[in-house]
Amino acid sequence: MTGDRVKHITGFIASAILAVFILGLAHSISIGFAGFWGGLPFWVISVFVLGLVFYDYWDSALRKSK
Repeated sequence: MTGDRVKHITGFIASAILAVFILGLAHSISIGFAGFWGGLPFWVISVFVLGLVFYDYWDSALRKSK
């Protein structure tokens, strides 16, 4: 396998595992004691952070460098 293919695969797997963990944590907080309104700030932060994670994955592994 080439280095680029390895970066694509490992970057996607790591991003997906992190997304599942963060979204599961946000879901758990929202259905638990905090309720929807108590968990909403965590959801907003989680979605923003996951956006940064997937942007970094795109920037480092998928975008063509000049």
